[in-house]
Amino acid sequence: MTRSVIELVPSAEDRRVARHAAAAIALTVAEAAIPLPLPGVKPGLGNIVTLVVLARWGWREAAWVSLLRVFAASLLLGQFLAPGFFLSLSGALASLAALGGAMWLPRRWFGPVSQSIFAAFAHIGAQLIVVRLWLAPHDGVFYLTPIFAAAAVIFGLVNGLAAAALLRQTTAAKPPAAPTVMGDASSRM
Repeated sequence: MTRSVIELVPSAEDRRVARHAAAAIALTVAEAAIPLPLPGVKPGLGNIVTLVVLARWGWREAAWVSLLRVFAASLLLGQFLAPGFFLSLSGALASLAALGGAMWLPRRWFGPVSQSIFAAFAHIGAQLIVVRLWLAPHDGVFYLTPIFAAAAVIFGLVNGLAAAALLRQTTAAKPPAAPTVMGDASSRM
């Protein structure tokens, strides 16, 4: 009897997603050590990585990074399948939906900062709905909306600015493109 061996060879894209997910997970775990003024109000530092990935490699890779971050961070923090996990997952899914829609907006006016704010509002909105439907089935939950909306604006703005700065740095750090086979006019001189 012969044994068959299945060997999975990771692609360059797989490695890139893993690197970015690891960075987002590290930021999320580090964020868990920051004292919070209110339960549920967190800066969402891991979302900076998601925004950079979205801008550089598209929605699909950003979705992988975001979902891997949610699952792995919840495992590392001991919150897997706890209410906090479901709040984080619902927020991440809503944010990804908002980012998917925001990608169709004109890039001239809508960049990482506005995308981050849209995602932050979607995140907090989904979390409030999950809390209302599951954890605290009372409309009083919605009295917290102004506080969470203010946090979404502040943290969405800060994370968006951080992502935009990182994107500018990585764009500036790229080496100049090599001339093509045909070459451009300057390479023929």
